[in-house]
Amino acid sequence: MKNTTLILQQLRLLMLNASIVGPEYLSAYIVPSSDAHHNIRRADCDQRLAYVSGFDGSSGTAIITADSALLWTDARYYTQAEKQIDDNWTLMKDGLDGTPSQAEWLRDNLPFQSNVGVDPTLYSRGEWSSMLTSLNFGNIILTPTSINLVDISWGDDRPLRPTNAVIQLPTQFTGKPVEEKLIQIREDVVNAGGEVLVITELDEIAWLLNLRGTDLPEAPTFFAFAILSEEEIQLFIERSKLSDVIVEDLVAVTNGSIEFHPYENISAELQRQATTRNGKFYFSKNCNFALTSVVDESRHIIAVSPIALRKAIKNWVEIDGMKKALIREAATLCQFYYWLEVAMEDGENVSEVSAASKLLDFKRTKENFVSLSFKTISASGPNGAIVHYFPTNETNRRLLTEEMYLIDSGSHYFDGTTDITRTFHFGTPSDHQRDCYTRVLKGQIAIAMVSFPNKTPGHAIDALARQYLWEAGYDYGHGTGHGVGAYLNVGEGPQSINSNYNPDDPGLTENMVISNEPGYYEEGNFGIRLENMIRVVTSSVNSGFLEMEDMVFVPYQHKLIKIDLLTEIEIEYLNAYQEKCRQIVGRFIIENDLGIQVYEWLLKETEPIIPFP
Repeated sequence: MKNTTLILQQLRLLMLNASIVGPEYLSAYIVPSSDAHHNIRRADCDQRLAYVSGFDGSSGTAIITADSALLWTDARYYTQAEKQIDDNWTLMKDGLDGTPSQAEWLRDNLPFQSNVGVDPTLYSRGEWSSMLTSLNFGNIILTPTSINLVDISWGDDRPLRPTNAVIQLPTQFTGKPVEEKLIQIREDVVNAGGEVLVITELDEIAWLLNLRGTDLPEAPTFFAFAILSEEEIQLFIERSKLSDVIVEDLVAVTNGSIEFHPYENISAELQRQATTRNGKFYFSKNCNFALTSVVDESRHIIAVSPIALRKAIKNWVEIDGMKKALIREAATLCQFYYWLEVAMEDGENVSEVSAASKLLDFKRTKENFVSLSFKTISASGPNGAIVHYFPTNETNRRLLTEEMYLIDSGSHYFDGTTDITRTFHFGTPSDHQRDCYTRVLKGQIAIAMVSFPNKTPGHAIDALARQYLWEAGYDYGHGTGHGVGAYLNVGEGPQSINSNYNPDDPGLTENMVISNEPGYYEEGNFGIRLENMIRVVTSSVNSGFLEMEDMVFVPYQHKLIKIDLLTEIEIEYLNAYQEKCRQIVGRFIIENDLGIQVYEWLLKETEPIIPFP
């Protein structure tokens, strides 16, 4: 728990400093968790919310006034936030009845015509417009600050922006050359009525140019902006990140139409093009307000980026690569689970940290492995109830045979990205734990077996995963599925499976890859999550319909399954699934000499489930 007293004192003084914020002092200052690129993962230099509050979850917003400091976050992070923020802060549990929105709180607690400041690079155009409108109802003024106050407070201790080298990803992994992607995206922009596409999301730039980087933790992206028009593409990037070979190849594949600019020159160049062009500028809905403000609003097209839509539907090379990566990952997990089971039986001192470290050791031996795709969630006992828990030396717990153990892990391979979760008990689970586990498993099976019309939005099938938990009065506070990139972000959109309506969801389409991860979390006791990756495919039964294809084949722990809660169809599904584990992953284990003990463990864990008479 971080002591934030001095930081808050500094920020409150800055809010009154006329030379920084102007003659109208700020009554409140907003600190979002986002960065200028709407990244899922953020570099250390952009961890402003963590700096001011101590809370390092991926989603949250702080509001600081003269006498209050409040943190809004969603249900995934309630428990984590309570453990990380000190007594200076009030936790606002977003999504619960009785919790006001940020705008409502500001309207109710600030004087008439107060000024509320925020860095405009950290709000999207939509977020800015929504907050502006909401505050105007209370005669509160939303003010863009030209300098981020947190950065001033952070000073010389703020980490530098990474400038790591960029690499090329060959078409043997991408399946589509840059030239073809540029043609398709340019057509999409023109068809939408645009002249220029402003690209600010890092995974979109990486996908478009078949490049990858290491600027962000566990994300193969790099800091850059891009502006694409019919005649040229301009890339705003620290030049030292690009080798001469990459520059030469980009010049060649664009027929010399690419220009390179310093990263920080994006705003100035956008301003120049706004004065020399007459057409409309296509901005992603996630583009930050500061950049969209450079172009007159009458010339905006603000929508889901055409790159996001193209990227979400994987080509056949990407699908094949992801399948191969997932077989490697499944075999690695079998190695790890076998090792872990033996270690627990032998009474070894295995901790959350040492288990995660051992799993990484296994991963590093596999072909095309690059890195983890997120920090491994290795959670024992009550830590499992913290949805996005990452063990540290301070929170590290020993794994005990009396407790549940949840491990959520993913990898980046050159040919695909993975994300898989399993939950275990190495002793004798209680009837309650088995009941909860089986209800989560039934929900996962329901998603895996669903058939639905083409373009059905993900929120329309989300309840299938929750129905068996709801029967017992349970639920979980996160989505059921997110998109997964092809050696890109482990969480990508615009598709999702979520109980909340997603206005950007284009509907599930063939060859989208998405996670399937229902869960259940009992604070102070245990957490359960089961996660596979699935591909949307054409239905083998109903014309015009789609269904799901499992891409992950990792066993479930039989002792946690209450067979009497399963239907005959669910048992048939599980038996077929476990046979695929044997055939697909078992073959890989044998052919790659991962150990006869590992293969025998797999056979033991995939015995057919026999229903009670």
